[in-house]
Amino acid sequence: MLAIRKLFYLLLRLPIKLLVRCKVVADEVISLGQLTTEQPVFYVLRHQSASDVLSLRTACKKANLPDPLEPVNVDGETFSRLLFLEKPKALFNWRKPQKTTAIAQGFELLNAHANNEELDAQLIPANVIWGRTPTKEKNNTNVGALLTDQESPTWLRKFFIVLFLGRHTMVRFSEAISFRHMADKHGSDEASAHKLIRIARFHFHRQIIAATGPRLMHRQQMFANLMVNPAIKRVISEEVKNKNITEAEAKKQALAIMDEIAGDYRDVTVRFGERILGWLWNRLYNGIEVNKAERLRNLAQEGHEIIYVPCHRSHMDYLLLTYVIFQQGLVTPRIAAGINLNFWPAGPIFRKAGAFFIRRSFKGNRLYSTIFREYLSLLFERGYSVKYYSEGGRSRTGRLLAPKTGMLAMTIQSMLRGIDRPLTLVPVYLGYEHVMEVGTYHKELSGSQKKGESIFGVIKAIRNLRNYGKGYVNFGEPININQFLNNQVPDWKQAIDPIDPQKPTWLNPCVNVLAQQVMTSINQCAALNGVALVSLILHATENKALTKAELISQLDFFIAMQRAAPYHTELTIPNESGAELLAHVILLNKVSINQDSFGDIISLTESAILELRYYRNNIIHTFILPSLVCRLLERNAKISQDSLLGQTQRLVALLQTDLFLWQSAEVVEEQVIAVCHFLADKGIVKQSKSGAWSLSSDDESRAKIRLIAECVNETMQRFAIITSLLGQLAPVKKSELNEKVVAIAQRLSVLNDINAPEFIDKKAQSTLISAMKDHGYIVLDEDDKLVDSSTLSLLKSSVSNLVDIEVLQSIVR
Repeated sequence: MLAIRKLFYLLLRLPIKLLVRCKVVADEVISLGQLTTEQPVFYVLRHQSASDVLSLRTACKKANLPDPLEPVNVDGETFSRLLFLEKPKALFNWRKPQKTTAIAQGFELLNAHANNEELDAQLIPANVIWGRTPTKEKNNTNVGALLTDQESPTWLRKFFIVLFLGRHTMVRFSEAISFRHMADKHGSDEASAHKLIRIARFHFHRQIIAATGPRLMHRQQMFANLMVNPAIKRVISEEVKNKNITEAEAKKQALAIMDEIAGDYRDVTVRFGERILGWLWNRLYNGIEVNKAERLRNLAQEGHEIIYVPCHRSHMDYLLLTYVIFQQGLVTPRIAAGINLNFWPAGPIFRKAGAFFIRRSFKGNRLYSTIFREYLSLLFERGYSVKYYSEGGRSRTGRLLAPKTGMLAMTIQSMLRGIDRPLTLVPVYLGYEHVMEVGTYHKELSGSQKKGESIFGVIKAIRNLRNYGKGYVNFGEPININQFLNNQVPDWKQAIDPIDPQKPTWLNPCVNVLAQQVMTSINQCAALNGVALVSLILHATENKALTKAELISQLDFFIAMQRAAPYHTELTIPNESGAELLAHVILLNKVSINQDSFGDIISLTESAILELRYYRNNIIHTFILPSLVCRLLERNAKISQDSLLGQTQRLVALLQTDLFLWQSAEVVEEQVIAVCHFLADKGIVKQSKSGAWSLSSDDESRAKIRLIAECVNETMQRFAIITSLLGQLAPVKKSELNEKVVAIAQRLSVLNDINAPEFIDKKAQSTLISAMKDHGYIVLDEDDKLVDSSTLSLLKSSVSNLVDIEVLQSIVR
């Protein structure tokens, strides 16, 4: 029998090789080659199918796993390496369905573990998924669906599955199950074998849903569902009454809005897009680095409703993140895209890839806002994953923008309706070594009018395609909304207003906290890269230039600082040396190289200063704390540890909202000490017997921290402007103070050659003023004007010490 099966597999190898293309998605233990093969390895598959086995064999070869067709010897007994959950259905219904030997084989293996304590066989769930096509509503009459039905298909159906879907096959390897663990925890009887098979069956079911998505609802069915929604029916009635129009006219308007908003997901568009984007990324980038994608698969496996909340750098974000999610073996999300992208031909393509379109403002249009909210709720109720950008638009400066809370509020409102799955936000950091729109951003920040997106812009972008370095996609720590509410409002379920359950009193405060947490989580999982680090260092120099040797030395120093005292454990730090990073940046033509008799000088041209500032701002938050520490050490001949800690904690707390920092006072203390010990190990600082810190007398060592200390200079200048003006103008209205602060910042930017949009940004200054008010440095008098408190002088003293005297004199004058 075994010889006949081998011959059958041999005959099928050529057609399978021609018809099937396998994509392998494996959990980290397997993908990183950490699975031990010293113990016996088995595979469990859904179906006993020759095409599945041969596809698995190809995937195992790619993943460096044992050949599934090789038998396994366990204590002198030979076992097949394969366990099957189901046999194929008979072609004719009159034949009685047969059972596989999986339970019997599982029982024998568990029994072997009971007799041999050193045995620990591994069972790898291997899910062969043919195509990624979701099932559709009312598809029983669909001939194609009948032919390719994958639930225990007959041999004839399997033929059509391989024929039509073979080139879109995915083999999903999950973390191995330990037979030893099963035997020790659940016993080695037949009931345990049954439990093992049940677990595997449920595991595969969840994976298929995660890869293909829930049952697909036709667009017109969505419209029909929305039209009978009580909230939408109510607002239509109000439109009829308030605008004196007929019900038919109001419904026509509602349908037009639905048509403008709703996506029209087609899996064929996604599959075609994957091929195009695969070519595009190879043309654009040296590679896409993806980190912590395992989190997505775990959440999907556990049945979570995933809501992706990325930062927004570029229009490329829509494509890149969707592509990466698909490559990780998960269904692509429904994407909230700005209405500005709904132009021909991009709009229809995006819509068929799952995009739904959102206007920039809902203000004054209750019909639109209600329909959009109910459409979003319907997506959640149907189990579709969703992606939206809480910043609302692309960052023009490279720093995270203040979050818009509308989508988060609607997400929580949807949950209040009783969705039976946990809703989980996944913050995503997107980073690039080149953003295509950077030149446009600078023109807009300089006062040029923003141009609308069009097909001509797309053609121009395609013509300019070139090597853009690397792209980075880091998935942050998931935020379970249910758990978040339990922590923020322990009685949130009881506190829901029965009259208006969609707007409980706790909603707005909680949404504001959640929005801040999302942005903070995005910054936690930032990606350091060569372009951003070179930008940060060169912008800290007076003339935006360093010798090549100095720049390499500083790159190594900055990276070593983050390894010794990382901003956060989620931060990704490059493995390359400073020399390797600089060589890569030079290849990207980001810097200028001038040669003299002493060697190379690396500098930035005037246009490069503007461009690279964007990438500097991507990571500036990760160096704020070490920069503050170095600045304090540089400006004080000797400083006690308590003073060093106190001043750093004070300033970091004020910058948390502005830069979306995460450090609490306790974390700041740990990181300050870690930075000091790192500097001490490098011989740059020393600690006296009394605990005070001071710089080494060695000039070279002191020069080492000069540039890192300079990174916080502009931020301290902004504080100096506010603290100085308060002393001169108080009492003053916040709006008046903000205008004066911006005016002086603009003057300083000219005097000190600071070409930085964020330095003179009105919202950024307002954020700092609000932070000082929240921390009690500024208070309101009886006329609601700002006045300085008794603690402002302490802050002013710290800030004044950290700013150059020439700058302070300019502010005073």
